Amino acid sequence: MTKAIILDRDGVINVERGYTHRLEDFVILPDLVEVLQTFVQKGYLLIIISNQSGIAKGLYLQSETELLHQYLTDEMTKNNIFFSEIYYCVHHPDVCNCICRKPNSLFVEKAIARFNIDPSKSFFIGDKERDTEAGEKAGVKGILIEANSSLKNILNYIP
Repeated sequence: MTKAIILDRDGVINVERGYTHRLEDFVILPDLVEVLQTFVQKGYLLIIISNQSGIAKGLYLQSETELLHQYLTDEMTKNNIFFSEIYYCVHHPDVCNCICRKPNSLFVEKAIARFNIDPSKSFFIGDKERDTEAGEKAGVKGILIEANSSLKNILNYIP
């Protein structure tokens, strides 16, 4: 079994602006590359799980989300950082019910099964309680951070 760092997107990977969907508004947080490289050196897979309910609300298109994820992937690849997967929920409870939207744990469970992840050696880093709750429902330790803060602040919690 392997271990993983699961990350929320907005507020953890990039600056939280509320419904970030335009490339010009997608700002990768400082220190992200350095911290992700440290996680990789420690043997962790990197996975993103994000709620993107603006799609269900009609605020932006799924293709815009895909464009941001491709940009992020390209930027990280330049630094030898690779995400095993980027899962995102397109639903919103005002529009439809689903089991993939955090705090539900479907995407965490899918990642565990797909990548043979040991939940007891893995972490879910998020800026909202629903992020850590999703991880903990699947046996993954949650780490709650302040939105838009440096991930360097939690390096000591990750063996």
